[in-house]
Amino acid sequence: MSENTKEKRRNYWQKYGTLSIFVLLIGIMSVLSPKYFFSLNNFVQILLQSSITILIALGEFFAILIAGIDLSVGSVLGLTGMVTAYLLSNGANMVVAILLGGILLGAVLGAINGGLVVFTGLHPFIVTLGTLTIYRGLTLTISDARPIYNIPRLFGDTVSGSFFGIPTPVIIAGIATLILVFITQKTKLGRNIYALGGNEEAAWLSGINTKLMKIVVFTISGICAGIAGVVMVARMGAAEPLAGDGYELFAIASAIIGGTSFFGGKGKILGVVIGALIIGLINNALNILNVQTYYQQILMGSLIIGSVTLDKFLGSE
Repeated sequence: MSENTKEKRRNYWQKYGTLSIFVLLIGIMSVLSPKYFFSLNNFVQILLQSSITILIALGEFFAILIAGIDLSVGSVLGLTGMVTAYLLSNGANMVVAILLGGILLGAVLGAINGGLVVFTGLHPFIVTLGTLTIYRGLTLTISDARPIYNIPRLFGDTVSGSFFGIPTPVIIAGIATLILVFITQKTKLGRNIYALGGNEEAAWLSGINTKLMKIVVFTISGICAGIAGVVMVARMGAAEPLAGDGYELFAIASAIIGGTSFFGGKGKILGVVIGALIIGLINNALNILNVQTYYQQILMGSLIIGSVTLDKFLGSE
């Protein structure tokens, strides 16, 4: 194979690889179940089911972009959702509960992750593996391992309702996506994060505060997981102590399937969104085809390995 052909193959895979997989899956399902799958209502349902995955995957993207990982996103989702529900059930104003229990708490938990990575010098895998357990333990402690049900109806109607026929969780995920696309493509912060992921030493020598950038990255991840926690409570109408358990797998899979490199410095927000939609599409297809849901884990693991393998052989230099 000539160098010119390899270069074209690399460029195509990097630009359209994830989208091609998405279109291929739509085509397969349209043939297997055209009546139930290929309908506007079902596509809206896929978007709704994918909204939480998109939110946590957006945060995970930044952690992986700097050649790290955030294993705590599922536990952050659970803890922020539980605290938000606790505040709401005790009469707190809805906006205050969302801001404090969801967004601010998510930011604090993410900043703790980033601070521990910076000041211990440990790999994010080790740090967030530890905080995954700590945050889940705090969720169980706060809730006494019991769900919170008495959540105001207004909260559910507002956060999990619809606006001109579009589910509010989809709108929230869309707004978060647009904000983060702007940050990564149009701001100095975004350029610094990419530089950190590409080569940390070179980024430091060029004057970038790499320690601060790491804290910012994990703070963004925490905020995204916090918003996802709020959305999940609204959708379920309750806060479950084990909410978000295992969701780190979906977040990581979405980022990797979406073309984010485990080695850092390469990836795009929109690719991550498509990766999350691929997961939502697969879950939807399993339900339509009456396939047992526990096959989902097998598929997720296979997709991660397959995506990284394809990136190595089709997208590498």
